[in-house]
Amino acid sequence: MYHRDTAEALAKKSQMDQSFRDSVATIDKKGSRNYISPKKPKGSLYNKRTIASILYLILFFGLPFIKIKGEPIFMINILKRKFILFGQIFGPEDFFIFMLGMLTFVVFVILFTVVFGRVFCGWACPQTIFMEMVFRKIEYWLDGDHIRQRQLREMPWNAYKIRKRAVKIIVFWLMSFLIAHFFMAYLISMDEVKRYMTEGIDQHFGTFVALSIFTTVFFFVYYWFREQVCIVVCPYGRLQGVLLDKNSIVVAYDYVRGEPRGKARKTEQTHGDCVDCAACVRVCPTGIDIRNGTQLECVNCTACIDACDEIMTAVNRPTGLIRFASEANVVKGEKPRLNARIVGYSFVLLSLAGALAFMLASRDDVDVTILRTSGTVFRELPDGRIANVYNARLANKTREDIPITLQLEGIRGEIEVAGGSIVVEKEGYKTATFIIRVEPAEIRQRRTPIRIGVYEKGINIKNVNVTFMGPMR
Repeated sequence: MYHRDTAEALAKKSQMDQSFRDSVATIDKKGSRNYISPKKPKGSLYNKRTIASILYLILFFGLPFIKIKGEPIFMINILKRKFILFGQIFGPEDFFIFMLGMLTFVVFVILFTVVFGRVFCGWACPQTIFMEMVFRKIEYWLDGDHIRQRQLREMPWNAYKIRKRAVKIIVFWLMSFLIAHFFMAYLISMDEVKRYMTEGIDQHFGTFVALSIFTTVFFFVYYWFREQVCIVVCPYGRLQGVLLDKNSIVVAYDYVRGEPRGKARKTEQTHGDCVDCAACVRVCPTGIDIRNGTQLECVNCTACIDACDEIMTAVNRPTGLIRFASEANVVKGEKPRLNARIVGYSFVLLSLAGALAFMLASRDDVDVTILRTSGTVFRELPDGRIANVYNARLANKTREDIPITLQLEGIRGEIEVAGGSIVVEKEGYKTATFIIRVEPAEIRQRRTPIRIGVYEKGINIKNVNVTFMGPMR
């Protein structure tokens, strides 16, 4: 690594042009949309992104077909208030788990961004993966590389341009239509999607309208709006301005090593390693110049790293002029390495994920709520026992019917269920009314706490504490 003086490094940074912060790459000086046509990237990191994207797409298009006991492994049906995550069924009574999960996700995003920057956007965000690894590849196939795309955009309308645009619109719309179907499968299940398709539009016109809206939105995003989603709509890019600090690892240009810029020469080098070729700018999907520093538009896709490394290799200079590094790494000339901060934050991330996983795994299959029947008081029976009436609400979160038995724990008495038995149907709810009769010797105060055991096939699955009303002693 280069030996560098901190004061000198900061001086170089202060001399860099900051005028880029007055505008964004997607808007020209007249305020009109500046369409970005990036050069097709290539390199080791791009290949790794491609592999990661293929795995992601296999997962996205494959999950709706995976079932457990006839139910999808993943479904979020808001209208029916039915949620299935990794094979487990969740209902409205599990809302607290959903809230804890959302809080965990928010904390996870914040800590992950503080340590590792915006790498999620470039490597795992659905918007980036579909845009860069699906629609952009189709665009390269239909329209050619960035130069041919610009030529096509700037040429006057003629038969050739109309034909090219028509083919592109049709292909993009069909892809959007396919993606919309799979998104709908995550909402209502793939079996329902197949049934709707078989029964036709006239039987499910409302669903077809919703599907058409989804398709139109996807088409609009991937055909026209594109990188504007990351720059204008997505709040994550805005957040990084307050989450990143000098120790956050991002895609960074080593300005200490690269400045001042100059053309490559065979004679003795009198400038920095950057040869001012703009290869990093040509491949950027959001049109920024990473040499200006970390910017709102950067999604950490690493295309600029591959482009710069290729140029550095060609001019016989060390790679890594653009690399994953923090501002502190650039100033000090260090490589990113494990430190107490990264280890500590990573431990918190793993702990949060582990806690949420434990909560999901240990969740009860049957949720039971027992309350005294409103408006009733205790009764003294002819045999001297005291009776209270209760209502029970049970939710079955499994795919099998569950017979339930209620028993008193640690107190003499009996439970009589109206109707004789309780069977909670699969993925269903059951309301039951029952009477508790207790020996008078067990009741020594106005409100006596008692415990009711909930049994499934003779196995205690839950205990519920309630209050039993009796006469004053």
